[in-house]
Amino acid sequence: MSETRRPSLADQVYDQLMAKILEEEYSVDSRLPPEEVLAQSFGVSRPIVRAALSRLRDDGIVQSRRGSGSYVLRRPDRQLISFVPLDSVSEVQRCYEFRIDVEGAAAAWAARRREDEDLAAMDHAYQVMEQAYEQNALGVEADLMLHLAVARASRNSFFASVLESLGEQIAFGVKLSRSLTLLDTPVRQELVLAEHRAVLDAIRLKQPEVAQATMRHHITAAKDRMFVGTQES
Repeated sequence: MSETRRPSLADQVYDQLMAKILEEEYSVDSRLPPEEVLAQSFGVSRPIVRAALSRLRDDGIVQSRRGSGSYVLRRPDRQLISFVPLDSVSEVQRCYEFRIDVEGAAAAWAARRREDEDLAAMDHAYQVMEQAYEQNALGVEADLMLHLAVARASRNSFFASVLESLGEQIAFGVKLSRSLTLLDTPVRQELVLAEHRAVLDAIRLKQPEVAQATMRHHITAAKDRMFVGTQES
């Protein structure tokens, strides 16, 4: 991952709590220590702990129960720790959150403005990605090519510029996602292809709302497949 930004204290606490959940020090359905205990343990203030817990709630990892505290709701994919440094988990999460909004908007504009040459570029990228999947290859470059083709079809250079500037971070997330997919059942791979196809179909049919919704769904699903994991212990 890029080291252009030093993780905030809340990011660091988030990553440490995630590590304890992944390693089952805090198992599913178990109650986390009170905020003051966590603050003392991590050597930070309670507001920092509260911010980290809030992010874990947003990510569907923990759940607050009124008057009782925070409980582990789900454990992310066990294989996650095999592919990503624990201190990078928060950064990967935030990158996916950013992509959900930006690429959803890009897909909507692409549905309004795409030309035949854009459709050809997207179809080509999809075919390359499909071939990579058939060969059980990671297909990271093909995935990036497709998403960039959608951004360029928006006819707004800012969308493509943003994706290009985040190329390293996005590639890291895609590689992680694909690595986990290759360890799963073939159904997961077919699902990923279907999600991409749905986005391209909506753009081809000039359906902006559908294109935005399907792109948001795809990136959200990719994030959830990595991080939400299971509710079972």
